[in-house]
Amino acid sequence: MVKIKINDQNLYAREGENILKLALKEGIDIPHLCYHEIFEEPYGACRLCIVEVIKDDERFITTSCTLQAQNGLEILTQSPEVVKHRKILLELYLAQAPNAENIKKLAEKYGIEKSRFPKRAFVTDHLNGKCILCGLCIRVCGEVMKAGVINYIGRGPSTKINTPFFEENPDCLGCLACVNICPTEAVSAEEVENRKILKSWSETKVKMKECKNCGSLFTTYPLWEKTKSLLMEMDTELEELCPNCKRELLIKKLTKNLPLPKPY
Repeated sequence: MVKIKINDQNLYAREGENILKLALKEGIDIPHLCYHEIFEEPYGACRLCIVEVIKDDERFITTSCTLQAQNGLEILTQSPEVVKHRKILLELYLAQAPNAENIKKLAEKYGIEKSRFPKRAFVTDHLNGKCILCGLCIRVCGEVMKAGVINYIGRGPSTKINTPFFEENPDCLGCLACVNICPTEAVSAEEVENRKILKSWSETKVKMKECKNCGSLFTTYPLWEKTKSLLMEMDTELEELCPNCKRELLIKKLTKNLPLPKPY
């Protein structure tokens, strides 16, 4: 274990432990957008989690999500230098994603009502003026779901995220991991009849899977196929049922041969 100090709080941590994760665990607020514990390697894209580090009489600014615990580290999360940089970042995000409500709320917290920078605008914006290009949707799709449906397109101020050539991508699982992980609620999807439509990703359509017993739509075909391939051999009676019907059938099977309780 190593001893570190965050603001005025002395803490013990495992050597190499992620500082942002440690701070959040200890109830120390450090704003962040691109960090998610599902990923083994954070990459500090949003820069909002910057902190000031004091070590061996040196001071420097770095991202807390990529900072590892070392003995004797002193970390300041709200020093004047950190706040100054964070305010500039939030102004840039207000220009980049003017419709993102949580960016607006975070900016208000730091006393920022509007940005000095011109708002980013596209003729067609599939992400509704909410995307900050943090890359979480790309990472979860590629690294976790192993689908790789979306990626960055273009460079510099023209950078955006979408499917290749802005066309429907048949590799989409319809898992909605991208929707759930987005920190600004930029990614949207809807269910229409028997299809899941990823509105943000060039209207990509994914067919839904119907429960063999009750007829309800409970997942998408590609996700069902992928899950089935990853699981051990499953009872064929169960594999095409929705969670509710699965549960009911399992209860029936498990209780079928149980002895009845004896009367008093």
